[in-house]
Amino acid sequence: MQGEIQEKNMSDQRESQPVVVVEHSGGLGSFLLGLAVGAGLALLFAPKTGEETRRTIKDQGKKLRAIAGERADELQDSLEHGYQRTKERLEEGLATARRKVEEKKESTVEAIEAGKAAVHSAREELDNRLSKARAERKKATVADETGE
Repeated sequence: MQGEIQEKNMSDQRESQPVVVVEHSGGLGSFLLGLAVGAGLALLFAPKTGEETRRTIKDQGKKLRAIAGERADELQDSLEHGYQRTKERLEEGLATARRKVEEKKESTVEAIEAGKAAVHSAREELDNRLSKARAERKKATVADETGE
């Protein structure tokens, strides 16, 4: 009971306190923005001469360009890897689909051939029975005519 009261009091305290939500996207744009803001603040608060400031800006620009190039290379590698993986999966899926279609085609051909063989066999059986029935009928007709 006492634990429930403490939990409720803590919950009430949390509700009355302001909450700050920070979302982190982790993208290249966020990184570059942070780098630019940091460089700007450093320039504003650092007591340097104009020549030193220009050199600092030039050096930071080179660093930024190098970092951006590295990130672009990483992104390109990641995209190429993803493309290759997707291409391989697609090719595997197509090969599987083609194999299944070929298997179904073969089983369909086999079923058609078996059906044709069954029809042919049934036709032969029917012809044999008809021949026997005709022969017996003819025999019975001749016997009736001769009085046997």
